[in-house]
Amino acid sequence: MCLAIPGKILSIANRVEGVMRTAKVLFGGITKETNLELVPEAKEGDYVLVHVGVALSIVDEEEAQKTLKFLEGSGEMDEIYN
Repeated sequence: MCLAIPGKILSIANRVEGVMRTAKVLFGGITKETNLELVPEAKEGDYVLVHVGVALSIVDEEEAQKTLKFLEGSGEMDEIYN
């Protein structure tokens, strides 16, 4: 099954000579680099839905927290943590 996982943007950087925006995104204790090209309006502190390293949309913090708790409880976050 393919999942988009919510995460919180910790910091944003411009890569590849200022062309591509990337961010460090926190997923329940794990930080991963994420491409922000599909959400140019995203800013530090926002929650985004991420699939295969690409942020797809900005989501509400409360909904992101509920989703993370559900995924952790169902074991779906094990792949991210390992």
